[in-house]
Amino acid sequence: MAAALLRRLGRSVLILEREQFPRFSIGESLLPQSMGLLEEAGLLRPVVEAGFQYKNGASFVRGKRSTSFDFRDKYGDGWGTTYQVQRAHFDDVLAKAAERMGAEIRYRHEILDVDVSGPGPKLKVKAPDGSSYEVSGRFLLDASGFGRVLPRLLKLERPSAFPVRRAIFSHVEDRIAKERNFDRNKIRVGVHPEHIDIWYWLIPFSNGRASVGVVGSQEQLAPYSNNLDEGLKALHFEDPDLKDLLGNAVWDTPARMIGGYAADVTSLTGLHFALLGNAGEFLDPVFSSGVTIAFKSATLSVPLIERELSGGSVNWDTEYSQPLRRGVDAFRSFVESWYRGGFQDVIFYENADPGIRRKICSILAGYAWDLTNPFVAEPRRLRSLEEICAPH
Repeated sequence: MAAALLRRLGRSVLILEREQFPRFSIGESLLPQSMGLLEEAGLLRPVVEAGFQYKNGASFVRGKRSTSFDFRDKYGDGWGTTYQVQRAHFDDVLAKAAERMGAEIRYRHEILDVDVSGPGPKLKVKAPDGSSYEVSGRFLLDASGFGRVLPRLLKLERPSAFPVRRAIFSHVEDRIAKERNFDRNKIRVGVHPEHIDIWYWLIPFSNGRASVGVVGSQEQLAPYSNNLDEGLKALHFEDPDLKDLLGNAVWDTPARMIGGYAADVTSLTGLHFALLGNAGEFLDPVFSSGVTIAFKSATLSVPLIERELSGGSVNWDTEYSQPLRRGVDAFRSFVESWYRGGFQDVIFYENADPGIRRKICSILAGYAWDLTNPFVAEPRRLRSLEEICAPH
């Protein structure tokens, strides 16, 4: 997205990518906010034409209780629908579109070292044949996600305030029976029948497959780590509804696990560089905010880069870091509330005020930077709502 936006401004762009696309990546459920950002970058049409699974909301299940949010019935303007995507294909679609717009992409090129002390950033890069070379530019964006290249090389990492959690996940041929009336247009977020801080995702794709995963603490998932395939299935089958839904599924893809993924940095910017998306901070996958935060960071950074390269002055803290963190903090308040159980009480509350519900729906749809929404402007309001909705 950053490359596409920069190319629209006439800037030369080089992308150095360690992997070869298409490649597997987790995080498949987009939020509607992303659609407007894709449109702004000139990337919407290739995404629409790719045939991804239509998505209009999210459903939540805890035991016998269930509720759903239709993102079209939200507070404020903006897109109310989006897609659920297999990221290998989705990321490749965006990369090819950026190349058509004039960006150069070098696959299987790994960053070994970086120097940002001079008039422009310099990188030492390892080529696919094992040789190394140097490349320099005028500005450097780190969009390496969990690779966190610049935080690692420039020692910007700091511990996250979030507890250490793990996720075990895979893709399956889901074979969900039609008579179940399962809504493939929504992500399904389920809560473990005994532990409110263990949850499941089920993300249907357009080709009969689905992404499945379970998230819990290190201690909760440790017993399943020796055999991830069996562990993932066993954890899903602890939920009777999921066991029924996925009873005919073909578990044909080796399960994977990531742990300690919550991350933070001392600074999102520095001399001639900025961190985008997960390279800067990653919260938690529960509300599918990762791609939206990545896209938002790209759209915030590019106008500032253009101004700086054109000789203007930029205050990267007040114009980039603070605005970006404002939305991240809104998501953070919802994530923290989810794990302590309060937000679960809110979404399953039977006498919900429709206006408040639409404001919550807006944040779930990705509009975490809309300061007219009181739950964005003052995230602490969620605490008050938890008290109202708590079982008495």
